[in-house]
Amino acid sequence: MTTAQTRIHNSRSEEMVPRALVVAMFALMLGTLTLATVSQLTDAPHAGVIPASPVVETMEIALIGSRSGAYQVLAYDGTVIAVSDQDKAGFIGVVGRVVERKRVSSGLPVADPVTLQKHDNGTLSIVDASTGMDISLTGYGVDNLAAFARLFD
Repeated sequence: MTTAQTRIHNSRSEEMVPRALVVAMFALMLGTLTLATVSQLTDAPHAGVIPASPVVETMEIALIGSRSGAYQVLAYDGTVIAVSDQDKAGFIGVVGRVVERKRVSSGLPVADPVTLQKHDNGTLSIVDASTGMDISLTGYGVDNLAAFARLFD
């Protein structure tokens, strides 16, 4: 490389992110912060928040994982209701891992049951009283919601 080529190469390599992109990124952050601040100061209603609805049906279930990564849903009497690697029920395994991780990090027994709740407005949630988790199962897609809705059938 000649000296002129080296200078051109070095000046290009020093600017890895274009200046306009950096300015746009900070403008987006400032705009987001401004919107959040205005929303908090004006007590604007929360958009996209599901209104509270009474619980119409509950079910105590245990989410038990295996070494293969599949999770079984056990009823109160110990019978297997569903398995996460069957019938498009993989989301059961996802929720099972979340519950298990929270319990392990809190030093609590993993096999204790959680409460599956069906609400009057059709939404489902899982409540783990031992960790204080309340997982709303809305917004994860129709198939994922159906994996838990089938447990009530």
